[in-house]
Amino acid sequence: MMLIPALPPGATLGIVAPAGPPKPGALEQVPALLAGHGFKAKIFPGCAGPNHLGFLAASDAQRLADLHAAFTDPEVDAVLCLRGGYGCARLLDQIDVELMRRHPKLLIGYSDITSLHGLRDTLGLRGLHAPMPASDLLHADARADALALFGLLQRGLRSGDTIAPAVAAHPLSQGQSASGRLIGGNLAVFTALLGTPWAPRAEGAILFFEDIAEEPYRVDRLLAQLRLAGVLDAAAGFLVGSFSDAESPDAVLADYLRPLAKPVLAGWPSGHGRPNQTVPIGLRVRMDVQQRRLTLVG
Repeated sequence: MMLIPALPPGATLGIVAPAGPPKPGALEQVPALLAGHGFKAKIFPGCAGPNHLGFLAASDAQRLADLHAAFTDPEVDAVLCLRGGYGCARLLDQIDVELMRRHPKLLIGYSDITSLHGLRDTLGLRGLHAPMPASDLLHADARADALALFGLLQRGLRSGDTIAPAVAAHPLSQGQSASGRLIGGNLAVFTALLGTPWAPRAEGAILFFEDIAEEPYRVDRLLAQLRLAGVLDAAAGFLVGSFSDAESPDAVLADYLRPLAKPVLAGWPSGHGRPNQTVPIGLRVRMDVQQRRLTLVG
């Protein structure tokens, strides 16, 4: 059974910037990047600015209009976010959820895009936590990640498929296996959804999280909020991605996760570092800790 259908040959990816602006010169390279992997790019206006407040790709109105237009555009087969940064949270209460339901195209992105994945999860829509052009795919050291992402888009995902990147045994890993809907993404952004209508339900889910530039005490604060909100108790297991550009938070993670006695698969190569393994969000998976793999079940 196809869980995420393959895109047609020569598919068009709608490029939107719902969060931060790209660095100068990055946007112009995106069409050639996609063409090199057999796709066409349709770039929506807000990607080119003008930026707003210095940290948003364009005004809220423009970024929202681009998002709606990309999902409704009959030429667009899937929606690829240009980069993360910050800004998606400003749009959540303005997004037309009925429009999203009517146009359940695949949303691709990570980091701040976690907010949009959260909203879509509440609608039963699936997405890919995956590298983005201006954040990752234009860099020479991301070629393997690009090949993996675009290859996945070309073949789709089926029930029974396994995702088994090279993952070394990690001291945080524990337990045997767990099954549930895969939710999460960036830890700070996911935690910021708590208390809003766009926070995914954690009951029986596999919670995936990663982050960048968060020192151990700040990771502690985020995990404390998840614990106090009941998320850690509700989840069936945890998939721990990369934590980059800061001191390792492993001691903090162990302090919170070990007492739960739930399956943990740590060291998963997804997040803001390299490699950045594409992870399907919203699909049911079986997480095998000892085999260090995910199996898609629905």
